[in-house]
Amino acid sequence: MTTRTAPPVPTGRPLTPSRTAATAARVLRQLHHDPRTIALLLIVPVAMITLLRYVFDGAPDTFDGIGASLLGIFPLITMFLVTSIATLRERTSGTLERLLALPLGKGDLIAGYALAFGAIAVVQSALATAVSVWLLGLDVMGSPWLLLLVALLDALLGTALGLFVSAFAASEFQAVQFMPAVIFPQLLLCGLFVPRDQMHPVLEAISDVLPMSYAVDGMNQVLHHSDLTGDFLRDIAVVAGSGLLVLCLGAITLRRRTA
Repeated sequence: MTTRTAPPVPTGRPLTPSRTAATAARVLRQLHHDPRTIALLLIVPVAMITLLRYVFDGAPDTFDGIGASLLGIFPLITMFLVTSIATLRERTSGTLERLLALPLGKGDLIAGYALAFGAIAVVQSALATAVSVWLLGLDVMGSPWLLLLVALLDALLGTALGLFVSAFAASEFQAVQFMPAVIFPQLLLCGLFVPRDQMHPVLEAISDVLPMSYAVDGMNQVLHHSDLTGDFLRDIAVVAGSGLLVLCLGAITLRRRTA
């Protein structure tokens, strides 16, 4: 009895803008027909920021202190969840295997997903930033556009992390299980609850290599400084570089189907 094996996936295909754009357009069409996912991506971060504002209704200074940080953290978390589950669904349904049987490289696929979710991230970040600054009264010394930039980079980082971890999950439940392993440690060590320099030296050293730490630091730079600082430029460079690195790793580890 012979067993049927899938044809090998050609490797080394160059990144093609037309194929990348076609992949992004397909993903956006799918999202357009999924209102619950759109609500999770666009409404939930705004709802959480709004809820936080009125939790600290009697202490606006507290909201100003942590609101900017959460403005970057919430998009990262939602993009991580949606991207990891959506990519895994593509693989388990066989869509990914059919796509990679076409003249479509892994780089095109990953770049297409990043482009599609990046477009959603722009809308998500702009909406959350606008509501926080102009409706909820988040007081920042720097430009709101810099807040938007950091929030957008955080959302793109969440997208990259979601694409990467989806390669190691066999089900949507397992994809969600990666959240405590990937997101929660960064959330605890990013300086949101306790300044990083007040942590145990070992934990502080670990936080120094976690991208969310630099996302929170970048938001705090905008919160407390009216001009661009060297630390801010370092922070956004680390967040952007981390996202690009994880996207490359995602392209390397991408599998056609779930084993």
